[in-house]
Amino acid sequence: MRIFDRGLHAQRRSRAAAGFGEYSFLKKLAAEDIAFRLSAINRTFEHVLDLGAHDGTLARTLKADPIVAGRVGEITSTDLSSAFGHRIVDEEALPFPPQSFDLIVSALSLHWVNDLPGALIQIRRALKPDGLFVATVLGGRTLTELRQSLLAAEEEIRGGAMNRVSPMMDVIDAAGLLQRTQFAMPVADNDARTVRYSHPFKLLGDLRGMGETAAFANRSGPPLTRGILMRALEIYAQRFSDPDGRVRATFEFVTLSGWAPGPDQPVAKRPGSASVRLADALGVKERNAGEKTGPKG
Repeated sequence: MRIFDRGLHAQRRSRAAAGFGEYSFLKKLAAEDIAFRLSAINRTFEHVLDLGAHDGTLARTLKADPIVAGRVGEITSTDLSSAFGHRIVDEEALPFPPQSFDLIVSALSLHWVNDLPGALIQIRRALKPDGLFVATVLGGRTLTELRQSLLAAEEEIRGGAMNRVSPMMDVIDAAGLLQRTQFAMPVADNDARTVRYSHPFKLLGDLRGMGETAAFANRSGPPLTRGILMRALEIYAQRFSDPDGRVRATFEFVTLSGWAPGPDQPVAKRPGSASVRLADALGVKERNAGEKTGPKG
């Protein structure tokens, strides 16, 4: 099932490319977070792949980090759009041979993939044994204020509404996907960031500047009229403004990480294979089920 029109998204990303630096604050936050996570891993990654690189913010951040810079080698930057000057690569169809990279990273790009499980399988195959994958995507709470305002306005005017904001996964979905796609030691966590604007129009401008406006594959429904949009912005200002008049916009970061299976990784023992009793390890007396532990009367 195709949710997103990848061609339309590539066009919007291309239009945003020239001025992307002015709107890259979320990309920079995600890049800094990935660099921080990598700084805690005492490993060298000779061959690195950056998927959805945009203007190269993530690669520059890794190379500028005082700890990570000495641990990463050559970084291959790719993007769905040709406008950023990188190698054109669609995350849904990776062109790399198996076991090509020691590290694959991605900052705020994979949430536009239609078949994310398929993309993760390809990413795992492109990693060398014991290679690492770290990616940050926008999560389900992203733009919840805009989503609610658009639904309320369209329901009010038309008597029915359709989703105008891209659907995104939550952290539980992310953890499950890593397990399903056979990453070792999978981890998924989330962090919500709040950005404040003088007016909801400023938020819409940022989304265009990031190339993050909706790109649904199915556009057969009624169009979003100016009247509905203006009413939605009124509702937005009424429901999601702070005492100083500025409005809030939520951006949820969901970060996924996992390792390609390797021979030297720790493996959980099968149930019943322990050679030491838990009571002995804890230095306590073992008691039968139902036996009271308090003093005898």
